[in-house]
Amino acid sequence: MNDKPVRESVSQVGHSQGTAGTAPTRDGRELFFMRLPGPSGADVPTVVFEGGLAASRSYWAPVQSAVAAWAPAVVYDRSGLGRSAPDPGPRPLTRLAADLGELLDHLGPGPFVLAGHSWGGPIVRLAAAARPGRIAGLVLVDPSEESCDLVFEPAMRRAEKIGQTVSAALARAGLLGLAYRGLLAALPDDARRDMRAEGFTVDAIRTRAAELASVVPDLTAMREHPPELPDVPVTVISGALTAPGMGRKVRDAANASHEFRATRSAKGKHVLARKSGHMVPVTEPGLIAAEIRALLAPSGGAA
Repeated sequence: MNDKPVRESVSQVGHSQGTAGTAPTRDGRELFFMRLPGPSGADVPTVVFEGGLAASRSYWAPVQSAVAAWAPAVVYDRSGLGRSAPDPGPRPLTRLAADLGELLDHLGPGPFVLAGHSWGGPIVRLAAAARPGRIAGLVLVDPSEESCDLVFEPAMRRAEKIGQTVSAALARAGLLGLAYRGLLAALPDDARRDMRAEGFTVDAIRTRAAELASVVPDLTAMREHPPELPDVPVTVISGALTAPGMGRKVRDAANASHEFRATRSAKGKHVLARKSGHMVPVTEPGLIAAEIRALLAPSGGAA
């Protein structure tokens, strides 16, 4: 375990996402995180949230606050997002998972529950497989999934490139936040302000491009060498609704792959978020929080 101290600040006491801090990585970058402590004396794992492509910590606020009623809950920004320093090098999945692993080192010995949304799903799976002994469970929320054949199709890659080009143009014009008005409306005031200031910048979209560049080789590697997660409970939550860019064919294929992922765990569970498309953390935060708690209930970690 890295013995460098976690540097926490009291400057954001009263923020809905808790106390701010930074954790240095092995090469000197700083990862910004916020921690809600949970109830005093609660003997439960710390829940750590991992976002999707270009997603800062802020959109986890509704889930984080619900979980903090019974457990410590930590959100953070990957390098180049939110308030975390950028990474000058490539951003393959293995590097993202290693960064998450170092954040966990700084948070303490564990145990941890890792909740990953979208591209955060593969990240938490790899980070958990690296040190499964400190992982109490995984909750994968509408995750990217290597068992879904559609993610390898050229049409999907073309759609991603178009989306990246449009997002970059909107960010340069200062208009990208308008596309996420519904998401912003679901957040507490302080998290909404943070996301408006940090979430729709040219730098955030540049980071998205760096991570997007290795999606196909990353998922191919995971398909060929699946991360091993012995005895780690896994709950997979799928959105039920279609959305722009995710029609019925894509949704059905994604959800079938999510069900498959749940079956790969001896303690797997597949849950349908019936009121949600892809953005389950803001449309059904209570469902995610409830599934995190239910995942721990058999071990006595939560009642």
